[in-house]
Amino acid sequence: MAEGFARAYGRDVLDAQSAGLAPALAVVGMTHYMMREKSIDLGDCYPKELEKVEGPFDLIVNMSGYALPPLSGAQMEVWDIRDPIGESEEVFRQVRDEIEQRVLQLIERLRSRVPAASDALPAEPPAVRKG
Repeated sequence: MAEGFARAYGRDVLDAQSAGLAPALAVVGMTHYMMREKSIDLGDCYPKELEKVEGPFDLIVNMSGYALPPLSGAQMEVWDIRDPIGESEEVFRQVRDEIEQRVLQLIERLRSRVPAASDALPAEPPAVRKG
């Protein structure tokens, strides 16, 4: 969900790539359903192992609930997010909305760091890994 929101709302300031410590085999149908309620198609998003995601990364958002070792000098941010898999639609919506709000807050923070149009443009938006 976080990758979908990041791609939909923040392409101008980040390149989101989602990965996990023990990724599922596929994105569950309820996740697709919940994101379509927000008019977001997850399209090519799929569960990936950390090693399958291209780096380097400026920021890693850890939503796994487990401590991660430092990865390639990237800044680490931890989001304590409930895993909605197997939960009711109500719980799924609550989790989805919390993730959406956190992604929006992250995007706003990143946008506040981007130089004004009259300044030099950044070479590329920072890459963000979730997992």
